[in-house]
Amino acid sequence: MDITITKQDNITILAMNGRLDSITSADLENEINREIESGNRRVLLNFSSVSYISSGGMRVLLATAKKLRTEGDRFGLCCLTADVHKVLKLAGFTSIFSIYSSEGEAVVGWQ
Repeated sequence: MDITITKQDNITILAMNGRLDSITSADLENEINREIESGNRRVLLNFSSVSYISSGGMRVLLATAKKLRTEGDRFGLCCLTADVHKVLKLAGFTSIFSIYSSEGEAVVGWQ
């Protein structure tokens, strides 16, 4: 999995490319933790190029949500592919996380 990190309006956007499974989820978690430890507490994950998410990937999402709970923190997902959306919906995660159709929608919503 490739992870590209960009910043927009004090929001850290991590765009992933590939499969988010038990092997690659550690890479994503490390990148997220590095951003949080650097003081970047507004994190958006772009799933537009993610074809698959496993329970390991969902664990990373839950762990991140628990870390970003203080006032002013933001955590969200955007651009979910149909397959990823289906898995998250079946797991009941669509009611837990803020999900946006695009990066722009999240950025505007977090202003």
